[in-house]
Amino acid sequence: MSELHKFVFEGLPVRGMLVRITDAWQEILQRRQQAGGYPAAVTELLGEMTAAATLMQANIKFNGALVMQIHGDGPVKLAVAEVQPDLRLRATASVTGEVADDAPLSHMVNVNNQGRCAITLDPKDRQPGQQPYQGVVPLFGDRHEKLEKISEVIEHYMLQSEQLDTRLVLAANEHMAAGLLIQRLPLQGEGNLAGQSQQRDEDQIGRNEDYNRIAILAGSLKREELLGLDADTILHRLFWEEDVRRFDPLLGGAGPRFACTCSRERVSGMLRSLGREEIESILEEQGEVDVNCDFCGARYAFDPVDAAQVFLQVQNQPPGSDRQH
Repeated sequence: MSELHKFVFEGLPVRGMLVRITDAWQEILQRRQQAGGYPAAVTELLGEMTAAATLMQANIKFNGALVMQIHGDGPVKLAVAEVQPDLRLRATASVTGEVADDAPLSHMVNVNNQGRCAITLDPKDRQPGQQPYQGVVPLFGDRHEKLEKISEVIEHYMLQSEQLDTRLVLAANEHMAAGLLIQRLPLQGEGNLAGQSQQRDEDQIGRNEDYNRIAILAGSLKREELLGLDADTILHRLFWEEDVRRFDPLLGGAGPRFACTCSRERVSGMLRSLGREEIESILEEQGEVDVNCDFCGARYAFDPVDAAQVFLQVQNQPPGSDRQH
């Protein structure tokens, strides 16, 4: 069963989360098997992205989807992990070339240092004209050196976008996608767990001794430990000398779980956006329009009657008011 654990370090401006995604991750991979599956390195990359996106979504109070995308200039053109506010998730990757089982991140998505990581927050109840928030960072460091771990990319993103120190440990295989997140909280305001009144000090980034100590402990977690040990054992081994307060874990229907948001209605909207002429051209050539969801593998077929109905629905809608709002 997939699980998410949240915890804080008593009296310190440091919080943490541990996620272990099992059944949901295995379902994502099983659905992909119909299309040939993923190479081992892509499975690891996409699993780490799924774990990271889940941790980031659970770390914020946001009523909408968090979408993490890697746009690459290598054989992996696009990798996407999407997590809803209730931790329903899905993920997919587009692979157009050969990927070695031990291929590093740069070989998959950053051959010419042109790869990008985008984090999008898409509000559930978006107002007219409101655009999703998106932050984009390159897949290289401050000295333009290629980053070889997706965890390093996201740590860099969090430092740039939120000005918060973050330590992220990620791991994935064909059975599990897992991650550990440790983050420094602001030293004043509601986030000040120590209850101390301190003057804001942006230069505290990288210099908080409590966070640095805990981040070093977290960084000692090995991949095989993250994938092979249960949550209680991991947290005890890492932080047995710290005063850790844990909250009730999110499990089952409240925890990370697979769900796809595709629907026939959404596909119909996509067809309308392509236009009647384009759809009629496809129908003339193929006899029907087939659309497969990259996330869950669902197939949506539209024959000429179905396609005509798609555009008829638009014609039958009542005319809008001429009044300007």
